[in-house]
Amino acid sequence: MAKIITYVIFIILGFAPSIIWLLFYLRKDAHPESNRMILKIFFYGMLAAVLAALIEIEISAGLYFFGGKFLETLPFLFFLVYQFIIIALVEELSKYLIVNEKAINNPEFDEPVDVMLYMIIAALGFAALENILVLFLGQEPILLQEAIVISCFRFIGATFLHALCSATLGYFLALSFFEPKKRIKLIFKGVAIATLLHGLFNISIMVIEASLTQGNSILLISSVAFLIILLSGLAIFVSSGFRKLKTLASICKIRT
Repeated sequence: MAKIITYVIFIILGFAPSIIWLLFYLRKDAHPESNRMILKIFFYGMLAAVLAALIEIEISAGLYFFGGKFLETLPFLFFLVYQFIIIALVEELSKYLIVNEKAINNPEFDEPVDVMLYMIIAALGFAALENILVLFLGQEPILLQEAIVISCFRFIGATFLHALCSATLGYFLALSFFEPKKRIKLIFKGVAIATLLHGLFNISIMVIEASLTQGNSILLISSVAFLIILLSGLAIFVSSGFRKLKTLASICKIRT
């Protein structure tokens, strides 16, 4: 019975960061989407996490199978490819594809700003499943206190990062409705920026973990400062993007 209660608490802690950010960003929508649509995109975002994980595993296995010896001679290059392409790019594309397939052609999608919200909702669903897996699949059994700490850190870290990167991509996707001739270019730009920032975040987290292990306080402080700047800058950009799209919405409706 105690184990079941612990599992339930872990699931709640896994969902909590995403739900809190979801409630925060839904307040930015002047014309709220239906609860059914929100839950649908959130659920598909969770499925996107499964899809991304399978793709990442397959690509990694393929790289090791066909280029194992080459990768051993260039470990740093493989590290960059792994973080930016296999992880960041795959995850950002998986969230984008969910919104592109399940939201953009839906009748409820009626103004450009909606795409930023749908990208955020999909990202938070993605992050929710990630959070749950982190709590359940640790190398050692996680205590309740540790689970709470992990959930709090993921609230201000990985979960927030997923939402901000997807919102950034969503902003450029929204702009493409105003400039259809530049649609591909704008989407590519959004994917590239989201991928770059996602990859930098992942690397920074790894550097922080290494600095804690090594007791390198200078590296730790500089890495934490970089993360704060990255997340703060992204948050400001996303907030500005919402404001800009709301003003543009008065002159451009997706559907009339």
